Amino acid sequence: MKSITFHPKALAFIRGQSPAIRREIGEALRDIQKGIQLGLPLSRPMPAVASGAHELRVRGTAAAVRVFYFVKLADTIVVFHGFQKKTQKTPAHEIAVGQQRLEEVVHDHV
Repeated sequence: MKSITFHPKALAFIRGQSPAIRREIGEALRDIQKGIQLGLPLSRPMPAVASGAHELRVRGTAAAVRVFYFVKLADTIVVFHGFQKKTQKTPAHEIAVGQQRLEEVVHDHV
């Protein structure tokens, strides 16, 4: 089973969510650790962020939450960005922040 590495800001974002959203994110990450391929509507690839990046899609009562994760490393899953989605399309700013945070985690600049 792969380990999970969190960008500190992604972990803080997840911890700030409601218990129901945290539980759903945790269950999805556990499935990913076991090697289960998640598909829509729970997860989708995010090639705009990076090859191998995916987006967990969780809807709470008040908001839609997105968590970016990366699965291409041999021994770990990297959870590198989370945000509340307010528009249909993922904002370019969130993609840029995700790219920067993934770079930080993969190259240990966190």
